[in-house]
Amino acid sequence: MQTKINKVELRNLEFDDYKELKNSMVESYPEMVGSYWREHHIEKLLSIFPEGQLVILVDGKVVGSALSLIVNENLVDKNHNYSDITGKYTFSTHNPKGDVLYGIDIFIHPNYRGLRLGRRLYDARKELCEQLNLKAIVFAGRIPNYGQHAATLTPKVYIEKVKRKELHDSVLSFQLSNDFHVIRVMKNYLEGDTDSKEFAVLLEWNNIYYDESPKLINLEKSVIRLGLVQWQMRQLNNLEALFEQCEFFVDVVSGYGSDFALFPELFAAPLMADYNHLSEADAIRELAKHSEPIRKRFQELAISYNINIITGSMPYLEKGTLYNVGFLCKRDGTSEMYSKIHVTPNEVQHWGMTGGSKIRTFDTDCGKIGIMICYDVEFPELSRLMADEGMNILFVPFLTDTQNAYTRVKHCAQARAIENECYVAIAGCVGNLPKVNNMDIQYAQSAVFTPSDFAFPSNGIKAEATTNTEMTLIVDVDLDLLKELHEHGSVRILKDRRKDLYEIKKINT
Repeated sequence: MQTKINKVELRNLEFDDYKELKNSMVESYPEMVGSYWREHHIEKLLSIFPEGQLVILVDGKVVGSALSLIVNENLVDKNHNYSDITGKYTFSTHNPKGDVLYGIDIFIHPNYRGLRLGRRLYDARKELCEQLNLKAIVFAGRIPNYGQHAATLTPKVYIEKVKRKELHDSVLSFQLSNDFHVIRVMKNYLEGDTDSKEFAVLLEWNNIYYDESPKLINLEKSVIRLGLVQWQMRQLNNLEALFEQCEFFVDVVSGYGSDFALFPELFAAPLMADYNHLSEADAIRELAKHSEPIRKRFQELAISYNINIITGSMPYLEKGTLYNVGFLCKRDGTSEMYSKIHVTPNEVQHWGMTGGSKIRTFDTDCGKIGIMICYDVEFPELSRLMADEGMNILFVPFLTDTQNAYTRVKHCAQARAIENECYVAIAGCVGNLPKVNNMDIQYAQSAVFTPSDFAFPSNGIKAEATTNTEMTLIVDVDLDLLKELHEHGSVRILKDRRKDLYEIKKINT
């Protein structure tokens, strides 16, 4: 490596680069005499796929290159060798309408190795793959150090040892560090590659942004706007007064273009004032009679304001059993019910509530979401099952009376965001209800939490409402950042679980 470098440039290959390209290639493959591209090869590549041919220049000198074709996925799936994939070096296999970017060569001049220039070429290939909306990058990588171990190790065992870093391979180790994964071993891949014993490793990098059938309308959004309602408990004379307050907030958050409106747990509790002369258990069962009319009104609001509404929660009687449930009212007019799985000791003791039995996620026009009510967020197994089903946003309507109760909800919600690599939105009630037994005081600070990595706020908090103040919180969350995190984060919690040692699964009920 030279001691002083003034400028490094990455750009597309030009035909005038050929002489320097050839010289660098000869220096890069000293063990393979005569293995360099001829002028007519480069001319052909530049005529059929110029954007796929890349070079690295150091102080104006070509010191590395990455050459590629677009091929059909079925061609890659078949057993093939280097001659097959290049059409016997005619590049007739190139198909502009194909779905895989196939790397046919990548090298760095020996004098310029150690500068991470190869990584730049790989990153540029990944960007190209994303820009062209191709499924993946695939290539067969040499394993030049295998020849030193061929007498004692099979290619499979050798590859596993390289993956575990028990052995180092100058090519394979580098490729694995660039997020490529092994598909299979290729035998008799490149004639004359004696160092690899003519074995190669077929490697793949998947484009997480690949869209198989792009739509012009109803395209799934990447940036989702959330509207959280921090609801003030206040005296309400009747159900219509509740509806008026609900519509006010739906109007506000939809006016800002929100995709979701999130209401808190048991936000309709002010209506229980009319039943305060009854026992707490009887009073909440009277409140449950309003749940179906509330669901219907929210369905109407979801349609008229073009917004998905998560209705917080409300008591719900089914065949004499009392549940704590809410509804996802979608802007297409449909609705689905979710139940609180874990009811608190207080809900059992004072109201006789029973926990629900369905753990599920919900499909929306903004992707897959999860919904858990308050205490549920303190049980990490639920959200992990949802994450396994592809949940990107977890909504948690809550109701807490004290700061320490809120602290449990807040910190558990933050933990769920980190461990499941998702966004978590929580919304609660504030204020006092002196005329409603067991619901007299509230404490809340609604918020949206994020994973903890470089693309997100350093404290994992996207936004927070003012404590104990009625307000709305409008927050944008970017689902593409989650995709990037799942594959390329500092840590990859969902991918790195030891499923060989433990698992979490639903039990059929």
